[in-house]
Amino acid sequence: MTVMAVVLAAGAGSRFRASGATEHKLLVPVRGRPVVAWAIDAALAAGFDELVVVTGSVALPVPAGVRVLHNDRWTEGQATSLALAVERGRLGSHDAVVVGLGDQPFLTPEAWRAVAAAVSQERPLATATYDGVAGQPVAIHASLWAEIPTTGDAGARSLLARHRDLLVEVPCTGSPADIDTLEDLARWS
Repeated sequence: MTVMAVVLAAGAGSRFRASGATEHKLLVPVRGRPVVAWAIDAALAAGFDELVVVTGSVALPVPAGVRVLHNDRWTEGQATSLALAVERGRLGSHDAVVVGLGDQPFLTPEAWRAVAAAVSQERPLATATYDGVAGQPVAIHASLWAEIPTTGDAGARSLLARHRDLLVEVPCTGSPADIDTLEDLARWS
């Protein structure tokens, strides 16, 4: 089975700016590196067949060898970024995608790998859990890609809600904390 990792990083970071920030949240340093660098590096270290970073509102530092997909429709919601990534998954003949968010710097390579290992045609959805609470990353087998919304801000949430019976919850280490405000940045820096 071939698996493509996806880091969604196209949004404007409006809550971060509303909290008083002047920079885009994905570019601010947390523990000495840009927030998005942590997310990309964890997915890269997990060793997938392909890694895609979906950008939109701002140019991001992406390592050589990582495919960048620019989402011209990023203002229409996260689902447009996920749809763009899934189309790349189809073109690359991948069997599944594992999706994480660019504003979550503390997901571990082990979490990415564990979620990917849990998904199959029989169990086409897998999500990381942290102390029993569902979070990122999320794996989606190709058999469900046609059901992923292509508009709006829901991304894979509606798919997960519709198919709870097909979902594998994978206990993971690390933290699903995201950087959405200056207070978040202060807490995790």
